Amino acid sequence: MSDPDEARSRRRPRVRVAATAAALTLVAPLAACASGDDTGVPVINLYYPPEQNLQQVVDECNTAAAGRYRIVNRVLPREADEQRVQLVRRLAAEDDGMDVLGLDVTWTQEFASANWILEWTGADRAEVEEGTLDGPLDTARYEDKLYGAPKNTNVQLLWYRKDLVPEPPATWDEMISMAQRLREQNQPHQVLTMGAQYEGLVVLFNTLVASAGGNLLNADGTESVVDDGAVRALEVLHNFATSGVASPSFSNATEDPVRLEFQAGTGAFQVNWPFVYPAMQEANPQLAEQVGWARVPGIDAGTPSRVTIGGVNLAISRYSKHPEESFDAAKCIRNAEHQKFSAINDGVPPTIERVYDDPEMDEAYPMKETILEQLRDPAVRPLTPAYQSISTVTSAILSPPAAIDPHATADELREAIADALESRGVLP
Repeated sequence: MSDPDEARSRRRPRVRVAATAAALTLVAPLAACASGDDTGVPVINLYYPPEQNLQQVVDECNTAAAGRYRIVNRVLPREADEQRVQLVRRLAAEDDGMDVLGLDVTWTQEFASANWILEWTGADRAEVEEGTLDGPLDTARYEDKLYGAPKNTNVQLLWYRKDLVPEPPATWDEMISMAQRLREQNQPHQVLTMGAQYEGLVVLFNTLVASAGGNLLNADGTESVVDDGAVRALEVLHNFATSGVASPSFSNATEDPVRLEFQAGTGAFQVNWPFVYPAMQEANPQLAEQVGWARVPGIDAGTPSRVTIGGVNLAISRYSKHPEESFDAAKCIRNAEHQKFSAINDGVPPTIERVYDDPEMDEAYPMKETILEQLRDPAVRPLTPAYQSISTVTSAILSPPAAIDPHATADELREAIADALESRGVLP
């Protein structure tokens, strides 16, 4: 772990960004995939992050297409940064072998501003917007136009030991106090969540900022503000990191190690994504019986938290040779029946609200009401084409969280985010 005093005195990190066009000179051209098969049927190339049972959805959509087109699922790398690099390089090269793209919700505005993806209009737009939760839809818009069809969303929950605390805490201060009392009683007490220098730390900070009523950017995403609410969030993050109840590994912790640490029985609380529930049922069923879930704690008593959402939007490449078929394929992949299938079989929460009412969701998602409660009033990460650069500088400045000096760090962030806003369509 870095020395806190050294971290406090460091200068603002220099984040080197290179324009996509320059990055393309460093790599060999990527061959485009065929746009039709031997029978002349259009091939729709779906580039999507790994999802174990997605091929069954693709097969069903191909059956429904009845020979009008054939979707081929081309799986992207597992790591988000590698996914983005592949997509950016190929789109910047105007590769026409890409049709339907599975974009992290933080990339949609960047890709739209670079003119790499097509707008959803008319009946296609209306079909996507019908019944879809507002938060996921916000991530799919750019300059009041729709550029993505939200396929799935995600939101973190508070997982807590019911055998150690009678009721879940409503605020971070309350959670820290509960954990400190458990420590005094020699009980499992740690509060486990993600604090490494990566997107997970930015997600945590964004949740705290939104829960404090703060903002990092102005309303239209064009100026850095880092207001009083953001300063309050920095205070909470620093207090937690130095409270003595965070895991010793907090400043290096990512999602799966946090899950494993909680499963091992050392934690009383965990802030993490819903994937931890089925994993815990399988790995430690006795502990799982003692674990409850609740809304992520807020900042002030009486004011509910606003929790950062994740997920994937389906976008259509501007360079697709088959845009009409691609829009149709994307609508099939993310329709209500297929969102329910993916939720039950792959653990990705739906974006279409009525899916949560389906009785088949009850067993796989016993926490669905808490998920839906948070999704109805979520925190969205800053909506700007420069988000990737903003995330990079934010995670660097916040790491390690124990070294945060709230007002000084806010000034540092404000300046760094202002600089990051100047970059669009870049590879950090």
